[in-house]
Amino acid sequence: VQLQASGGGLVQAGGSLRLSCAVSGRTFSPYTVAWFHQAPGKERQFVAAISRSDDSTNYADSVKGRVTISRDNSKNTVYLQMNSLKPEDTAVYYCAAKYGSLLTDRRLYPYWGQGTQVTVSS
Repeated sequence: VQLQASGGGLVQAGGSLRLSCAVSGRTFSPYTVAWFHQAPGKERQFVAAISRSDDSTNYADSVKGRVTISRDNSKNTVYLQMNSLKPEDTAVYYCAAKYGSLLTDRRLYPYWGQGTQVTVSS
């Protein structure tokens, strides 16, 4: 499985961005796609995930109500819509995939995209 993340950029606090993660390869099997972010000097942290098999989702507490994860199976693409962005959302955002059930532990995701930078100015 290969993943390509895009859509990052510079935005003012309170603004919005939509990140995209294009998935290719063995996409016919049920898989989960998750977004993680990593700020400088910090560990990579879970943001949100969506299961391809049953549409279930999960969000980190820090983004609930501001972020929506969705997918378009016809395009094999997962989206992360981020609203009301805060300076503390500044990080490199990575999408990752795993076969099977939705989990939040980054160590359980074997497939990763290259990351896209999100910078939120105050």
